[in-house]
Amino acid sequence: MFGYIRPLQGELKVRELQRFEACYCGLCHTLGKKYGIPARFILNYELVFLSMLLWGKDEQPDIRHKRCIASLCRRKPYCASNEALDRCAGYSVILTFWKLRDAIADEPFFKAISYRVGAAFLRRAYKKASLEFPVFNGRVMQEMVSLTELEQQEVTSLDEPADKFAMMLKAAAPENLPKNTLRPLLELLYHLGRWIYIIDACDDFSEDAKKGRFNPVASVLGSQKDLLTDEDSSRLKLTLTHSNNLLCAAFELLPENVWSETVRNMIYLGMPDACTRVLEGDWPPRQGKFRRHRINKEWA
Repeated sequence: MFGYIRPLQGELKVRELQRFEACYCGLCHTLGKKYGIPARFILNYELVFLSMLLWGKDEQPDIRHKRCIASLCRRKPYCASNEALDRCAGYSVILTFWKLRDAIADEPFFKAISYRVGAAFLRRAYKKASLEFPVFNGRVMQEMVSLTELEQQEVTSLDEPADKFAMMLKAAAPENLPKNTLRPLLELLYHLGRWIYIIDACDDFSEDAKKGRFNPVASVLGSQKDLLTDEDSSRLKLTLTHSNNLLCAAFELLPENVWSETVRNMIYLGMPDACTRVLEGDWPPRQGKFRRHRINKEWA
């Protein structure tokens, strides 16, 4: 699911890269520990990013070493479970389950079989996560229903469906935070959700056009073609950059934590790089491993 919120590897210090990988592995271990082995397959960058945002202000990562499915021959560093990782593991299960339910509704019966199998494997984990985070689950369910209705109506607005997805991520903010932390975090999460929804629609543009599926970007552009023109890309980049800028401004109002420099890399460099790649049709990165990102020509 998704995978657009990544660091620009060439601009990270070695220490920051190692800690980022440890956090990534930490969320994977937390998913497996709390929700079973199948849940480890839903690991994604967006929830790693969110766990860094929700990390305690003065909390240092507890780095441990362990072998796992992806590294049987050597022990790899990972962050031990904490409140942020536990919360994001639950959020990941809830979001993925509803994403699968949405895919089941969108596809014909036989094409949706793989999604049905995935939802079945995740059902027990979802029940556990929904009991642990009922407010978040309720908001995701509510917004998914509204989003589905808008897509079925083939609404000719990009902001309306993007707002529904943005409200889902906005609900990820813990309610017990101080006001001076909660307000910028809510703003950040809203624009993060809006950015992810629009960039995902851009990424799916060609495939949706070929399969005759509704795509909010195509509905706004009023286009029957299956490729974005330079003019289309410029229009979309403008609105994506606007949300990215507001997200960055909100982040600077949050208290610093151990992940702040890595998060800055992801929002100031990684997100613009992903935006450029998607609009140029160069996503996902063709070189395979996430650490081999190019440096955008604009910043070279």
